[in-house]
Amino acid sequence: MSKEATVLFDIPGPRARARNRALGIAVTVGLAAILAALVWRLAAKDQFAGKYWTPFTEWTVWRHLIIPGLLNTLKAAAVATVLALLFGIVFGLARLSEHWWIRVPAGAVVEFFRGIPLLILIFLAFFVPNKISPQIAESQFGQLQRVSVDYFFSIFGVESNAGVVTVPAFAAVVFGLTMYNGSVLAEVVRAGVLSIPKGQAEAAYSIGLRKNGVMRLILLPQAITVMMPAIVSQIVVLLKDTALGFIIAYPELLSAGFRQVPANYSNNLLQAGIVVAIIYIAINMSVSRLATWLEARSRRSRKTAAKTMGTGGAPPVAGVGVGEQAVPST
Repeated sequence: MSKEATVLFDIPGPRARARNRALGIAVTVGLAAILAALVWRLAAKDQFAGKYWTPFTEWTVWRHLIIPGLLNTLKAAAVATVLALLFGIVFGLARLSEHWWIRVPAGAVVEFFRGIPLLILIFLAFFVPNKISPQIAESQFGQLQRVSVDYFFSIFGVESNAGVVTVPAFAAVVFGLTMYNGSVLAEVVRAGVLSIPKGQAEAAYSIGLRKNGVMRLILLPQAITVMMPAIVSQIVVLLKDTALGFIIAYPELLSAGFRQVPANYSNNLLQAGIVVAIIYIAINMSVSRLATWLEARSRRSRKTAAKTMGTGGAPPVAGVGVGEQAVPST
């Protein structure tokens, strides 16, 4: 905490510091008491018995359930993160367009997918094509049209045979994560670009840069540093939201570790939840550490951090020594 007073913060005096210490001690004691009571109740219910924790010491459980679920979670999160970032950049910049025919549709798409719960998006992506595609295939579709449909969906990894579309659980989860989190990231990109002072763009325009160059060379490099904390937070949310794939039986970490392990080993639901939670915490902390390193690296980069003028004033004019003045020619 800064020791200097600001407009919104005054340095606490002796009485205020003593009161804050007393409140801190009281809160700490209260939380410790709640934790002790929780541990006591769990011990009374025999939840610390070895039979509930033994399955997580067996390599078979990790090999056939937890590790495959973890890999499925990471695979879906990695693909959805890349696609969501691309979606967010494209639609975030589109919302900043001066052309209404680009700005308005982009805003409608972002608000639509940002307003729908992710669980519903995953559900619709998985069930709607499976329900309507047989009816389309049985309609007056020609053979050429059915082949075109098959080829179109095969590009995205979706199975299609004679116009009948079958969406894999992985594709449905990635679609939902991409559209929802991409819409949120689009707002992050738009807010990040708008947070850069207008003088930056005006100075770039004054030296002859066009809008594309201003955005690519001036605004985006600075906005990335500003947006990094929000982007990391959204990636962490995306990683945790892969657990919603349980609605379509996607075998991710939560489904494998929290549902299948208790169903096959001693009904240890609480213990499975603790183990899965620790794994999620470790992954999210790793992502946050990586993002912190990238943010620090970008701040040190010359492309994203401009040099500030020193206390000695403006740099000397070419051909004029320090302490001398430039004499205008007549």
